[in-house]
Amino acid sequence: MCCSTLTSLVATALADFAAILEAAKLEEAKARYLGKEGSLTALLKGLGKLPPEERKVAGAAINEAKSCIETALGARREALRFARLEAQLAAEALDVTLPGRRQSGGGLHPVTRTLDRIEQLFRSIGFTVADGPEIETDWHNFTALNTPENHPARSMHDTFYLQDAPGVLLRTHTSPVQIRSMLAHVEKYRGVPLPELRVICPGRVYRVDSDATHSPMFHQVEGLWVGKGVSFADLKGVIADFLRNFFESDDLNVRFRPSFFPFTEPSAEIDVAFMQGALKGRWLEIAGCGMVHPNVLRSGGFDPEQVTGFAFGFGPDRLTMLRYGIHDLRLFFENDLRFLSQFQ
Repeated sequence: MCCSTLTSLVATALADFAAILEAAKLEEAKARYLGKEGSLTALLKGLGKLPPEERKVAGAAINEAKSCIETALGARREALRFARLEAQLAAEALDVTLPGRRQSGGGLHPVTRTLDRIEQLFRSIGFTVADGPEIETDWHNFTALNTPENHPARSMHDTFYLQDAPGVLLRTHTSPVQIRSMLAHVEKYRGVPLPELRVICPGRVYRVDSDATHSPMFHQVEGLWVGKGVSFADLKGVIADFLRNFFESDDLNVRFRPSFFPFTEPSAEIDVAFMQGALKGRWLEIAGCGMVHPNVLRSGGFDPEQVTGFAFGFGPDRLTMLRYGIHDLRLFFENDLRFLSQFQ
């Protein structure tokens, strides 16, 4: 095999590549030289017939020719790709006179907006905001709240208990934070006269429930005021003031309807009636409340002979539905941007 044959083969390949204007044709040309039946492949297959000394020299020459052809092939591919891009840019010219398309900004979730509003209103009348764990002990979630084991009120809570962790559950309300807040308050002021405790406890809670007005995960804001001489009249004043400010309506009617909760006595449901709009004249239950049960005060470290207190619990999800006229709670948690973008 003479070098002139390889030189001629390389020159022919390079000339063929240079004359090709389509990527598909270039691949066909590649096959003629480097494919299984290609010219260079045939020379490689013939190496076995040469004497050992000639085979070594011929093999090196063929590999050098192959490398040259592959380099030329890669360069031509890149040239054709660039030419296609140039043609595309020329055909699809950018009209810089068109207005740009801005990426829309995000916004707060409607429930987050409601929680922020609730916190702001209660802070304005001296309440602080407390937080606590969402995985709770049975004692904090039930027993300390005057709901010991086998108490019939536990049947109202279809609860998520943790597997292989006896007495540990996802909290069913934010009332355990009230217990933790009372204990921390008493410990902080141990040995000195206890000041009043005013706290709200917002957060996520969990129950086995799901329909248009219930979700397995939802939000609660519970409040607590403990001090000397705190009465049901104080409770009514705080709640009525909050609701009228929250809904921005002085015409809002608020009523307290007797009810039962194991952690308060006496207890009441809170209903509101709107005096205008689609809900005009309808009474809607939105919260529960009552005077803190003496057993709960004792669990929190307070002496029920010295202090009294009231507690209440709102559902921010329900308040959000009323404020924005939403009829299906599940919309809050489906992450549908068409729905959420209305609140930006």
